[in-house]
Amino acid sequence: MSTVISTSGLRKDFGQLRALDDLTLEIPQGSIFGLIGPNGAGKTTLMRVLLDILRPTAGTVSVLGENPRTAGAALRNRIGYLPGELRLDPAMSGRDHLRFWAELGDHPVAAHEEALQLAVQLDVRLTEPTRKLSKGNKQKLGIIQAFMHRPELVILDEPTSGLDPLVQQQVLGLISGARNGGATVFLSSHVMSEVEQIADTAAVLNRGRLVSVAPMHELRASAARRIRAIVRDDSSAVIAVLRRFGLELRAAAYGADETAITGVLEGKAKVLVTALAELDLVSLVIAEPDLEERVLDIYGANRANGAK
Repeated sequence: MSTVISTSGLRKDFGQLRALDDLTLEIPQGSIFGLIGPNGAGKTTLMRVLLDILRPTAGTVSVLGENPRTAGAALRNRIGYLPGELRLDPAMSGRDHLRFWAELGDHPVAAHEEALQLAVQLDVRLTEPTRKLSKGNKQKLGIIQAFMHRPELVILDEPTSGLDPLVQQQVLGLISGARNGGATVFLSSHVMSEVEQIADTAAVLNRGRLVSVAPMHELRASAARRIRAIVRDDSSAVIAVLRRFGLELRAAAYGADETAITGVLEGKAKVLVTALAELDLVSLVIAEPDLEERVLDIYGANRANGAK
């Protein structure tokens, strides 16, 4: 599988502010790659460097096998891009924008037909000047222009911002469809649930530094789960079993002859299930892993390491 985006030692400074710091990253073809980070983490700066809107201070960048700095319009025609702050001509209608954007590509007729189909799918109002459109309708236009040319690479900066939940799901469906058609999607978000639903791999960016890159299933497996179990055993016997399996969970008497086991389980649940098999299990509840808490833990660890 080829690499679509590659950076090595990437750095971007704005005067005394370092927006990207020694960032090395590889994104394979045909994947959905989610970039997670709070506002100011450097997500938008990275995307603008990949598109040659900004020039790096140091390091190397490769996009679709090309150097964005020298590849010019030929490379940009292979990329769909939704900026975080979409600028539209307030006097032009949505239909005028679609026609204009279609003419920018190599296949304007096909792109315009695709755009009109997407407009119907997303229920976009095309006849009014964009100054009269809501933020959500403007965002829909931006999404259409990112996908209408059927690009090899789609770069999306906070794609569902301003959209209602139903349209958010439609947009996530577009992203999945693009990947299924062979495209690579690189999206940024500060909403963990959005990345969790759609991404194959997620990276955590904090203060310009890449602090974690992992397949989504690994990130999910490492997240904490809250558990509650009731067993029909003496609490002292339960504590002995939990200790033997290295489980740091609480055990306390629950009623006349039962014990409640509660706490936070980190890592795989297999060890817990093996331990419970030695007890007389009455009930068990394991909550879904909280990935948002896991990402906050990663942020916290990064700050602590940086403070040393």
